[in-house]
Amino acid sequence: MFNTHSTRPQALSALREIARALSTAWDLDTTLDLIVRKTTEVMHVDSCTIYLLDPDGSTLRLRASTGLANRALGRATLEMGEGMTGYAVQSNQPVFARDAQLDPHFKWVDEAEETPFASLLAVPLVIDVDVIGALNVQTRTPHDFSENEVALLSLIGDMAAGTLAKAQLYDKQTRQIEEMRALAQVSEVVTSPQYLDDILDVVTEMAAKMMDTAVCAIFLLNETGTHLELRSARRDQTPYQHRPPLPADATDSVIGTVLHTGQPLYIANVQTDKRYKGKELARKEGLVSLLSVPLSVRDRVIGVFNCYTTEQRQFSEEQQTLFATLANQTALAIENARLVTNTAVVREMHHRIKNNLQTVAMLMQLQMADADRLDPREVLQTNIHRIRSIAAVHEILSEKGFRLVDVKDVLERISRATAETMTHPSQSLTIRVFGDAITLPSKPATAIALVVNELVQNSLEHAFADRSADGQIDISLGRSPDEIIIIVRDNGSGLPADLKPGLGLEIVETLVQEDLNGRLKFNRPPNGGTEISLRLPRTIEQEIG
Repeated sequence: MFNTHSTRPQALSALREIARALSTAWDLDTTLDLIVRKTTEVMHVDSCTIYLLDPDGSTLRLRASTGLANRALGRATLEMGEGMTGYAVQSNQPVFARDAQLDPHFKWVDEAEETPFASLLAVPLVIDVDVIGALNVQTRTPHDFSENEVALLSLIGDMAAGTLAKAQLYDKQTRQIEEMRALAQVSEVVTSPQYLDDILDVVTEMAAKMMDTAVCAIFLLNETGTHLELRSARRDQTPYQHRPPLPADATDSVIGTVLHTGQPLYIANVQTDKRYKGKELARKEGLVSLLSVPLSVRDRVIGVFNCYTTEQRQFSEEQQTLFATLANQTALAIENARLVTNTAVVREMHHRIKNNLQTVAMLMQLQMADADRLDPREVLQTNIHRIRSIAAVHEILSEKGFRLVDVKDVLERISRATAETMTHPSQSLTIRVFGDAITLPSKPATAIALVVNELVQNSLEHAFADRSADGQIDISLGRSPDEIIIIVRDNGSGLPADLKPGLGLEIVETLVQEDLNGRLKFNRPPNGGTEISLRLPRTIEQEIG
């Protein structure tokens, strides 16, 4: 290990070595493994360990180690302030001891097999002011950690924190892309109303894998609407026992509550919660936490979709959104399987849904190139609005027919959702849609919805950065003999002199040129603000959606 007399060149050489190694890592597991191995190597210690903060913000979970038992990875935890490592995170400063087991903050970590180690040095992993975890090193022989060693591990921790944040974002985006592809596969499954139960079995099995849960189950209202029947259930080991039909009017039960309110419901432990009626079955099956969401079609609940875990778990916001999206997709699939008898129409609808989901996956793939400088919350918000734009098209298709879409109606729905979710509470901002009612096939309608969504979000982000100012965004639609003309105009701060298109505008240009064969133009109106015009050939009115 570096001793008290370590030279500055040695420390710099060690840091360069770690930096070179980290530059090759992208995904989280590879990054974690590289950090602990290279730190063990350059600091000449017997063990290096990384704990990362769980989404709950209070639990540190063992994620990588070169000296502790492998079976503890992902299972062993410390609460904030617990143990020397937890105390380093809580106090946001290095903590070390020659004889760690005598330190008042020391705590044995279950299953980690720490008994061979004597000395310990732990430093927090910090991004700006946010602590994301901790890094510690241990030695088998007693060792007095020098200032140089503490400083070196702190510098390694600073480098590691930034790299881990990038890797976490990369993993999140990769997972979202896979989830989108999985949703597209669900759409492909529904090809004939004759095989509804087979379809549901595929969906529940896929959902259990996507949600990493033990059981997923679908309950559907029977034809008379009096009872909820268990139609499909899949678990990872033994079959989930079939439950008898449940009265649809049983509002004191979990499933009945979800059915009647149309709102998701989370139960931390179904074995003890008084609202859950199947406690005995839950204990027998070893089921603990439950997330229950409605299966809804056009504001009508047709069933309930449940997923269960075998240990208590708090579902993240991303997991809840994913499960709700899968439930909506499944509800549409069920409705189509029941109502649509024309197989060609069914295939056409699901081909559209699959293509649109793949479009969202492609847009998310483009963002991954800038993963290290993107804010995860902004990424999720942007992609949620893209999905909602596509959903608005399919909502109108499901309401008014399978082929043609009223673009003005779509843009009005997008504008309402955007105004409700993206404007600051202190800001007065109006988004108006006016002009001709233009009817198009679903493919160009979807592309236009995505384009206008990107332009409106771009305007909200840049034209109205001063959230104390009031503003207005106008979206107008019109026709000439040869073109469809859409203009998005705001009264914000105007275009910068050196406009450099970001990812959003690059997406807009790609969609306009490649999907719509149109032209895009940026204007600076004399009275201020920004005006962007889209000119699209009227031939898109005849395209097959």
